[in-house]
Amino acid sequence: MNQHTDFTARRSVFPFRKPREARHLVDPALCHLWPRHNRDYARLNPENCADLIDGLKAQGKQEFPAIVRETRKGYEIITGARRHWAVTWLRANGHPDFQYLVEVRTLTDEQAFRLADIENRHRKDISDYERARDYAQALAEYYNGKQKDMARALEVSATWLSRYLYMAKLPEEVIAAFSDTTQIKEAHARALKPLLDNPKTARLIVETATRLAAEQDETANKGEKILDAARVMARLRNATKRRIQKTKPIKIYRRTSEDEGIAFRKSGSTLKLEFSDEISRAALGEAFRQFMEEHFPSRAR
Repeated sequence: MNQHTDFTARRSVFPFRKPREARHLVDPALCHLWPRHNRDYARLNPENCADLIDGLKAQGKQEFPAIVRETRKGYEIITGARRHWAVTWLRANGHPDFQYLVEVRTLTDEQAFRLADIENRHRKDISDYERARDYAQALAEYYNGKQKDMARALEVSATWLSRYLYMAKLPEEVIAAFSDTTQIKEAHARALKPLLDNPKTARLIVETATRLAAEQDETANKGEKILDAARVMARLRNATKRRIQKTKPIKIYRRTSEDEGIAFRKSGSTLKLEFSDEISRAALGEAFRQFMEEHFPSRAR
């Protein structure tokens, strides 16, 4: 057996040995984003890429390659969109010799999705809402709508995944109320879920969100500071509480106008009495007596 034949035979014995992936320095203009990429490229700017730009200038080169696929149009970026933006910016701002380091791989779309998710899952500069939309699209495209299969592929819990998938279904009016989608957190969607699952409160949430979105636009047009996420959430929840209370008759029974009393509510055949745990025994007793006199006169004594 000659050397060439022997080498060929040994390669066939160890099929798990993969050839080293090709790395190239290329003009970033030859690269384009994979349409399923989970980063909002349009939001990248010198401010949110400052750390990367400074690092590239300090090193004089890009240390970690972007993962790309080769296409007829050039290179399709799977991971490394932020690096692509930074290198492109540097070339246009006094550093024309900078090139984009890429690693070419052969990947299916599902493999590309998982690779991008692994790289970006814990990065703070990708918002929860961007991630949620990405997961919802992937669920339909790669996993036939089966959440358990997707959770298994991503190595996450089904509960964790379901929270993000629910977030992707938030009404457009609610999304618009935040003005900036990067402010919306998975915890916000979780807090709104019980309100949006109830048809009555869901309507109130959407109505309030619509008004908030208009306010946010007006404020932004004036150059004033828009409401942050915490204040938007407070407005949404408080609005539903106020409206719900207004739709239910309430009567307060109290000993004197200065005393705390008992709030009476009726829902169908159910009577509800509410009072503070700080009310005095005497004030509570008198308020309760008034309630009994009015509603159960034959049983008051």
